[in-house]
Amino acid sequence: MRAVPFEDARDEARDALARQAWGEARAAYAAADAAGELSPAELEEWGLAAVLTGEYVESEGVRERAHYAHLDAGDVDGAARVAFWLGLALVTLRGEMARGGGWFARMGRVLADAGITDSVWAGHDLVTAGMRAFFAGQPELALGLHERALAVADRFADTDLRVLAGNGHGQALIACGELATGLAELDETMVLATTGSAHPQAVGLVCCAVINACVECMDVRRTAEWTDALTRWCDPQQGLVPFQGQCAVHRVELHQLRGRWDGAQDELRNVLAHVERHPSDHSAGMAYYQHGELCRVRGDHAGAEAAYREALRHGRDPQPGLALVRLAQGRPGPALQAIRRALDEPHVRRVARTHLLAAGVECGLAAGELEFARGCADELAGFAAGTDSALLAAVAAGAQGSLALAERRPGPAATALREALGRWFALDAPYDAAGCRIRIAQACRLLGDEETAELELDAARLALLPLCGPDETQRLLAGRIPEGPRGGAAGLTARELEVLRLLATGASNRGIAEALVLSDKTVARHVANIFAKIGVSSRAAATAYAHERRLA
Repeated sequence: MRAVPFEDARDEARDALARQAWGEARAAYAAADAAGELSPAELEEWGLAAVLTGEYVESEGVRERAHYAHLDAGDVDGAARVAFWLGLALVTLRGEMARGGGWFARMGRVLADAGITDSVWAGHDLVTAGMRAFFAGQPELALGLHERALAVADRFADTDLRVLAGNGHGQALIACGELATGLAELDETMVLATTGSAHPQAVGLVCCAVINACVECMDVRRTAEWTDALTRWCDPQQGLVPFQGQCAVHRVELHQLRGRWDGAQDELRNVLAHVERHPSDHSAGMAYYQHGELCRVRGDHAGAEAAYREALRHGRDPQPGLALVRLAQGRPGPALQAIRRALDEPHVRRVARTHLLAAGVECGLAAGELEFARGCADELAGFAAGTDSALLAAVAAGAQGSLALAERRPGPAATALREALGRWFALDAPYDAAGCRIRIAQACRLLGDEETAELELDAARLALLPLCGPDETQRLLAGRIPEGPRGGAAGLTARELEVLRLLATGASNRGIAEALVLSDKTVARHVANIFAKIGVSSRAAATAYAHERRLA
């Protein structure tokens, strides 16, 4: 490889840095370092370029050199600055809490050794303490620490500290129950981060944290706006690698919600390539799960199951996606049991529980477990009543409509489903809106309004065909009305439905027992309970009953 003169390489690095061409800057600084001696500031810039291109080990080595070079030059402020950004990268990008904490402590040590007690880095120290308190489940303590950090930021007019402390303060407000105030502060912080001159590490970190907060609050409008803002910030920066994981998955979720499935697939392809290069990235499980979701809604059940298994391997529970695959495969019993298990897990975040509850309504109704479905729908309604989330309101109204439909109350069902449809329209969510239309058509049929039912189904078909293709569209349009105790399932449990389906194939009690891994005695008891519930006295009558009600 041809050696590059020191001055030329350094000039190339500075030019690339000014253009935010991080990969070029990193390579040029490496070439300059091989040809001469870089200043502490240049080492610092090289370390930034390396971390922004995902070369974390290289960045750490270069930043360590920069830290000690600043100290040798008597620049305590520079040494503290490098220690902070190095510690922040270790904690937020690598998940190395001990090493990151060591560099935060190093920042404090060099200031103390120099006798400096009042500096902007004391504010950064408050931010790190606030982060620790927040993630330790102490939001009130985090709130106070970030308030003090904000005061330091204002005193020193420091944009970086203002952005970091504002993010921490807003997050703590939300955790303390002050949702509107917290989100408003995060909005202000995002404006400063994306339009000011904040350090790139601070911008990326805060953008991802704010977007994640919006997702947790199920605020689709804010999530979309700030995701677009982060995309605009990232796009001009050549070679940028961090902030492409979790935030990119949220972009995929938005694309999918809005029916831009090809765009979602393209984005997801990039995310999966990123997590394959960085398998320790905590977004890997999220990415594989979202891949499963895209496969599932397109009717690719094998692809979905494979993706959900990868998500599980990377620490992400595959529910409710895998349960919904089982439901689409005509296996409501296993689907319902998986949802029950997931809902019983401790410490499930509200946004995750919301998706589980929505799936619980579907699985409960399909399995004839009306009380379970009602409990899920009521819990969703309680969540929706305590927030102004349009997404949560749409999910809750749809659940109430499905429940009323199963109970053969078509009037209330149509009312609730119309409310849900309007909200899905406002959210620009064509797939969910089409699902609502199918259930509205079912309600209209129960009310004797065949013409409106056909119109609704036609509208659903037009929306679904470009998204799902003809086969999956037909499967969705053919979906039957869930059966409640007044209808065909007659209050059968999930296990009894499985037994009835096998019985309807002509299987003997022994064959059913082998298929379900039960004892002959248990199967006999289930068969007796089924006969009693559906009012028949023979296997032939039970078989006819199952086929008449499309339970087989």
